[in-house]
This record gives sequence, structure tokens and C-alpha cells, in this order.
Amino acid sequence: MDINRLLQGVDCSCGRHHTCPIDAVYVERGATSHLPELLEGKKRIIVVSDENTFKAAGEDVLGALSGKDIVRVTFPGDRILVPDEAATAAVEKEMSGVEFIVGIGSGVIQDLCKYVSLRSGVPYLVVATAPSMDGYASNGAAMILGGMKVTVAAGLPRAILADPAVLAKAPMEMIRAGYGDIIGKFSALNDWKLSRCVNGEYFCQWIYDVTMEEVNRTMSLADGLMKRDLTAVAALMEALVIVGVMMSFAGSSRPASGSEHHLSHFFEITGILDDAPYFPHGIDVGYATVITAGIREKLLSAPFPTQRFVAGQDEYEKEIRRVYTASADGCIALQKKVGNYDKDRTGIYLEKEEEIRSILAEMPSAAETEKILAAAGYDIKEFYDLYGEKKICDAVKWAKDLKDRYTVLWVNYDLYKGEM
Repeated sequence: MDINRLLQGVDCSCGRHHTCPIDAVYVERGATSHLPELLEGKKRIIVVSDENTFKAAGEDVLGALSGKDIVRVTFPGDRILVPDEAATAAVEKEMSGVEFIVGIGSGVIQDLCKYVSLRSGVPYLVVATAPSMDGYASNGAAMILGGMKVTVAAGLPRAILADPAVLAKAPMEMIRAGYGDIIGKFSALNDWKLSRCVNGEYFCQWIYDVTMEEVNRTMSLADGLMKRDLTAVAALMEALVIVGVMMSFAGSSRPASGSEHHLSHFFEITGILDDAPYFPHGIDVGYATVITAGIREKLLSAPFPTQRFVAGQDEYEKEIRRVYTASADGCIALQKKVGNYDKDRTGIYLEKEEEIRSILAEMPSAAETEKILAAAGYDIKEFYDLYGEKKICDAVKWAKDLKDRYTVLWVNYDLYKGEM
């Protein structure tokens, strides 16, 4: 698919005109050579990276920006960068007189630059160093603010530059993460259909079909990705960008983020709160997709109960505080605002049981999903070894409270107390 042609917009049969105001995407050798034309007339540029991402592409960027007034913010490369208030402040204190932000990196650097761009009004572009996530072309910045994982509508980059030769040298864990993030769309797209059925949420079949096409295409790339083949790596990057464009077209992350992302966010947030290890986002998404496939299989295994599960408020708050500790108040406040716990959806579940079952059955089984992921080096045992049965069960039950989005996790909670 021609990404730059796609960026021109689509008059869709869903009744909307889909747009994504990114000027250009270059996934090609020597992609940074486009920087002079993209930044023509801009004098003071801030370049944001960490030590590892600067090593990957920083010299190419600085060479292309020769003659500009460059301000550099380079975060340490020996620890995980968290996109929080402290990281935001570190960039913003260097923003005086800056006319353009250039981010060198992938997920966290991208989100940080996107968020600073929103707050400052200064445009940004990203030089990708890993095909690790689908947020390059989405307007959401995944930030951790006040201890909560928050997606902020922060706008889009003016351009995305990605050199396959740079991407192919990324840590294999990050390449696998990009693969897992795409495979996770099986779950996200299924949740989108489910919410249309249960809640009447907006749904676009064309966006669904384009996203699913990228999922199917990505599955064929696994062998090449494991060999760091440049063609396969470029194709994965293109798939990640196209899925990001689909999020922009939809006006939300719905086509790409559902229950599997909520589980991933759970492991990240609790990992930060408890100072415990967690996998890169896309790898967690891949493994979480296996878990959500298993939830769907469980829901399909017996008739739906005729009464919903209702937890006592005291017991609910006790559990949320146990799981989320310092972030518990944010979760409780969010769910009070959304009102999910006040909604009795049992009648809808029973009325639409046949349609719901049909939707749930569309997703590959847990075993099939494991096999798809195994082609790119995933082993579900490492997931259980890192987190343990108890933490995974907590995630299945309480990850839904991090977001206002309806997914299969809510069906499982309403009908089966959120148990695996």
C-alpha cells in the first residue's frame, strides 16, 4: 500500500472522510536525507533521543541538519526511559526559541516528543530507530502522568523517517515487539466489533479490513524478521505506520488497541509501581493476545449466565488498592466517571448472545495465536515465568480499570467475575 497516497485521505463508505495530516512518510535507505527539505526555513532545532537511539541514527541526523542551531537532549541509555512529568520537564527546559522538534527513537521518545509538541505548539517529526510499535502515525501519546497510563490526544508528526538498515540493527527484542504489536490487532479488532454490538459504538468496516490485511501480511514476515532481512523489516515498519494511520482515520486507537493493550499497560504500570521487571510493550501485547484469546474461548464454552456479577464497593476498592497502590485513586475515579460498574449489560448479552458468540469465535484460538507468535521467537513460558499466575489473573480481572474502553475483559467480569 502506498502510504503517502493514503495520507491524502479517503472518502469512506462508513460516511466519514478519513484524514491523517502527516506530510510524508519515508521508509527507505538514507531516509534522513529528506530532513533538509522538511526543515527548510527552520533554524533552531531540538534533537531528542537516548544514548542508544542516538548511536543508531544520531550522526546521520546531525549531518543532515548541518548549519542549523542544534539543541540536544539525550537521556541515559542504561535504564528504561519513562514518559512522565520528569522526562517532559527535561525536554521543555531546553525549548527556548526552538522551531522544530526532531525525535530519534521509537515508542517512548515518540510519545515524549509528541506530548512536548502539544504543550509547546512546536511541530515535530520522528526518525525511527526500531520497528517496535504502531504509534508512529497515531495522534495519541502514551504517557504516564500522575502514576496513570494515559493516552493524550497530542497530534501527529509532520513526517516519519525510517531507514531499514537502521531498523534492522535494533535489538531483536524490539523487532519482535513490533511483530507482537501487529498480531495483537486480532484481539483489538475483535473488541471493536464487540463494542459495536453491545454498545453501538462507531465502527468502520474499511478501517477494519485494511488493519486486518496488515495483520495477515505481517504473519508472513516472521522468518525474515528473525534473520533481520531488510525487506521484511521495512514491510513490518510500513505495517506499523499504516495501522497508526488507521487509528488517525478512526479518530481513536480502537482499530489497534483493546483488551490485549490493557493487559500490557497493567504489567507496565504495576512494574513501575512495584519496581518489578516487565517486557517491552509490544512483547507484552503479543503474549496478552494469547490470554485474551483464551478468555474468548472460555466465554464460548458455556451458555451465558442470566445474572451479572456485582462486587461490593468495599471489596472492589480493597482489591484495586492492593493491585494499583499509589495509582488506585486514579483508577477508581476513572471508573466512577465512566460508570461501567453501574451498567447492567446482562439483558444485552442474553439478547445478542448469538451475535456476540459469532464475533468472539472470529479470533484465532489461544493455541493458534501461540503458534503465530512462536514463528517470531515468542515462548509463552517466559511470560508466565516473569509474571506468575497470580499477577496474570490480577491483570485479567483489573486491567480494564486503567481505561474507559469496553473490551472482552468487561464481558468476562460481568459474567464470570473476571476470572481466567
